[in-house]
Amino acid sequence: MLYVVATPIGNMDDITLRALKILQAVDRIAAEDTRHTGRLLNHHGIQTPLVSYHEHNERQRTAELLAALEQGESIALVSDAGTPAISDPGYVLVHEAVQKGIAVSPIPGASALVAALSASGLATDAFVFMGFPARKAGRRQRALASLKEERRTLIWYESPHRIAAFIEDVRRVMGDRFAVIGREMTKHYEEFLRGPLSELARTLEARGDIKGEITLLVAGCDGTLPESAASLEEAIVQALQAGDKSHSALAREMASAFGISRREAYDRILALRQGSDSTGDGNA
Repeated sequence: MLYVVATPIGNMDDITLRALKILQAVDRIAAEDTRHTGRLLNHHGIQTPLVSYHEHNERQRTAELLAALEQGESIALVSDAGTPAISDPGYVLVHEAVQKGIAVSPIPGASALVAALSASGLATDAFVFMGFPARKAGRRQRALASLKEERRTLIWYESPHRIAAFIEDVRRVMGDRFAVIGREMTKHYEEFLRGPLSELARTLEARGDIKGEITLLVAGCDGTLPESAASLEEAIVQALQAGDKSHSALAREMASAFGISRREAYDRILALRQGSDSTGDGNA
């Protein structure tokens, strides 16, 4: 039997009684980081042998673990936090075990995305989990553009070093939507930040050094803080007054920021420009 065992995302006591029994009973535990999992096992008085299983050795280690399973061993698969194979190593082993007819049993438990969603205040009836965003800007922005009209709550994991840049990308593509940051959940410095993306960006910028595991949740396109027509018009008027962009360039920027088509943005720019010109002539 291959057991897929969820482990705590922070607090070592956030583990089920069944998970502890399984970790105690199996022949070995395949762990993303044996040192990290070793501390968890020591905390709960478990001495089961550990073997490393991470993204750099999973192909080679998969073959070894499958052979052990076929010889009658029971193995528990764990990651550093949460559920294996969910934005963590484990998919390859589970997939190959299923293909070979080896029994696979989930031992559910802590999940950062579910924990963050449950406390976010955003819609929970339907959501889209996107894992970690792409590191390359082009791929990241294309992925965001494909989700711009998504009505479900959007969830990502991101590192503290890249979260500020990612929030800015989301704001540029989807507009200044309501969002929630869950940081260091279940730990001593657990924190939730809520507000428009622009407000979250300012908060993070003021802190400078950001630490901890981060989950970002963003309202769907019909979320709690949609961009209004008045906000769009105000942004266009300010840009026209600045006079540093062509109409086509401004239309691209407004379309990206407010989630509308370039044609709609361009038509609004022309209408506001004509209205401004007309007002100016009347005052003269």
